[in-house]
Amino acid sequence: MTARTLVRLTFANPASAIYLGLVGAAVAFATAVTLFAPDPGFVWVLPAMGAFPLFPFVTLVEGAIRGEGQPETWVFVTELVLCVLAQSLVLGTIVEASRGRLRRRPRAS
Repeated sequence: MTARTLVRLTFANPASAIYLGLVGAAVAFATAVTLFAPDPGFVWVLPAMGAFPLFPFVTLVEGAIRGEGQPETWVFVTELVLCVLAQSLVLGTIVEASRGRLRRRPRAS
């Protein structure tokens, strides 16, 4: 699989683009509330739920490795971004496979 194929599957199909747009909007909203509200509360749950199937697993593994206490903000955001990109890639792969576009091409001898 080439880098071009990975980029196409992650960003350039309608399902992945809609998914990334919704999660991006949730992150923008959570960032705005965090910056401008006196008490943001649990606003970052919304972007985390956008990355739901993979994000809790990654967070639990990271917490088990790191130990007790709150993670750094950059760790949380990095985990969130990587989980969303991985899920966008899987979503794009499922969409393309269901359309029958992902086929193995025979190698030229």
